[in-house]
Amino acid sequence: MLVLSFVIFAGAFGVAGMTIVTAIAPQWNRIVRLALGNVEPAFQPLRALAVAERRIAVRRWASTSVQPPARRWNAAA
Repeated sequence: MLVLSFVIFAGAFGVAGMTIVTAIAPQWNRIVRLALGNVEPAFQPLRALAVAERRIAVRRWASTSVQPPARRWNAAA
């Protein structure tokens, strides 16, 4: 019974350890940089959205062609 409980708890410890390692491993460089005192810039999703919308508006504006005045009058008639 003692061996069975040791195997179960050792397996649970191993699974918990691997879960922690797989969660931390992708962020390891970021953790080290923060520990060394390098502060990351603040995440500003609204600013990024505003820049993207402005870029899209400029592309749309640049892609529209201006009709000559004669065509405009013919289209209106």
